[in-house]
Amino acid sequence: CLQWLAISGSVRALHKDYRTATPQNFSSYESMKQDFKLEIPEYFNFAEDILDQWTNMEKVGKRPSNPAFWWINGNGEEVRWSFEELGSLSRKFANILTEACSLKRGDPVIVILPKIPEWWLANVACLRTGTVLIPGTTQLTQKDILYRLQSSKAKCIITDDILAPAVDAIASKCENLHSKLIVSQKSRQGWGNLKEMMKCASDNHSCVKTKHNEMMAIYFTSGTTGMPKMIGHTHSSFGLGLSVNGRYWLDLTPLDVMWNTSDTGWAKSAWSSVFSPWIQGACVFAHHLPRFEPASILQTLSEFPITVFCSAPTAYRMLVQNNIKSWKFRSLKHCVSAGEPINAEVTEQWRNSTGLDIYEGYGQTETVLICGNFKGMKIKPGSMGKPSPAFDVKILDENGNVLPPGQEGDIGLQVLPNRPCGLFTHYVDDPSKTASTQRGNFYITGDRGYMDEDGYFWFVSRSDDIILSSGYRIGPFEVESALMEHPSVAESAVVSSPDPIRGEVVKAFIVLNADYKSHDQEQLIKEIQEHVKKTTAPYKYPRKVEFIEELPKTIIQYQNILFMISQEYMIGWGCSSVVEHLPSMCEALGSIPSTENRKQVRI
Repeated sequence: CLQWLAISGSVRALHKDYRTATPQNFSSYESMKQDFKLEIPEYFNFAEDILDQWTNMEKVGKRPSNPAFWWINGNGEEVRWSFEELGSLSRKFANILTEACSLKRGDPVIVILPKIPEWWLANVACLRTGTVLIPGTTQLTQKDILYRLQSSKAKCIITDDILAPAVDAIASKCENLHSKLIVSQKSRQGWGNLKEMMKCASDNHSCVKTKHNEMMAIYFTSGTTGMPKMIGHTHSSFGLGLSVNGRYWLDLTPLDVMWNTSDTGWAKSAWSSVFSPWIQGACVFAHHLPRFEPASILQTLSEFPITVFCSAPTAYRMLVQNNIKSWKFRSLKHCVSAGEPINAEVTEQWRNSTGLDIYEGYGQTETVLICGNFKGMKIKPGSMGKPSPAFDVKILDENGNVLPPGQEGDIGLQVLPNRPCGLFTHYVDDPSKTASTQRGNFYITGDRGYMDEDGYFWFVSRSDDIILSSGYRIGPFEVESALMEHPSVAESAVVSSPDPIRGEVVKAFIVLNADYKSHDQEQLIKEIQEHVKKTTAPYKYPRKVEFIEELPKTIIQYQNILFMISQEYMIGWGCSSVVEHLPSMCEALGSIPSTENRKQVRI
């Protein structure tokens, strides 16, 4: 119940023109670290122990009249739910899952929906039934959906009429799939129509009694090699663990209106569109846009009483190019960013235009907030801030020894003798991957960085080849696999390339088959790009393509490729930054397997 999550009693008017960096839920970073304590009960279910408790507080007048959920789209439609209404509708949905779909506790359910109210209901319904939620981005292709259905052994899929045909095309290959729900105004053969079923479903449902360490959700995330990995989270790892995000980093109260622009397929939506705000009793705001439109974002921030805004650095980069000073954000008082490093220039432009700082946070699909810039702290532009109360964060060498300030190493979280609550359980069906993330008493994040003398952490690079583009994690292997299916491609190597808006973009070095070397190269690039968009999720396609005669097989050839890449990064970052990023760029080509050879190249 809510006794595990103490809530500030501070009160202010919802529409008041109120701007301050003074925390609402804590007095200082030091007090936050000292006071934070998370009690983990044996049994915990977010729907019953948090959401239903807010309903009870609403009923007795102990929560403001702020909605629990507020949704709009570009067509003038609007939905507002109280916690009581959210509870009633989610119980109806839960009955559909258990009765019409015959789902049982622990059954995997894939949900691929855009930012529509049914996505939030699906999240809560899965919590109430103890089924395991597996979200997916609407950009997934037929091949991606097949992989997820087969890997997760999902028994049910919930999607809309845009992706339903793709599901039907591969459903026969998924032996565990026996239920399909569609969110649509039209009926479809073989599918249960959720809108129609909700009309006659009962809201009389008893929430299952889940243990805190039972599996709650699985998130697919890209890796360096192979297909996306399945990351398992329990009812407590996000349901309780994300209290550190909501209470401290987002600094939310029941009077706040929180808008997070993340895609529904990613864990960041669980972070800031479900658990963090509702733990604090705040309102979750959502705007369903077919694509990111800076003018629409700015207009929404201006017209609606949004107090806390969260978006990826790419979004802020686009927003600051749109004369922000002409807009008035009367309610906005706190801005945060995560997903990739944010440029100091962007934060300065945003501050000069709005009077508000951007508080950067750092975490992973595997974790809750690891480091953050918190209210009341001095912000060092470019820094990830200081460790959140959830983790003991260290910089480690290759043997697991803690490094002193100023020395670069692997970012690690202490997991022994006591494993922190806000950490994933394991990579599902991949024990070797799970084991590879532990070094001594620490979980290794896969990111490299350093800590300065003041205790601030600074991101340097990924220690693997993951490309972070517009907040999306893209594994080179997935793109290379898609490229190899095109008849023109003999060999390929995928790397990151700097981009002023997206931070990084995918670049493909391609060796053509002999029959295609005489083709028009510009036209061929377009064909290859379209092929990748159709073969895997569109956000993964290579925005840059370069044809080369051969991929490196010797150190000399390898150095030639590195020189080509370094030229790009000299243009994108400036010469001084190239040395820092060469190791991760080297790895992307993957052609010198021995550690000794790689050391020679780096020297």
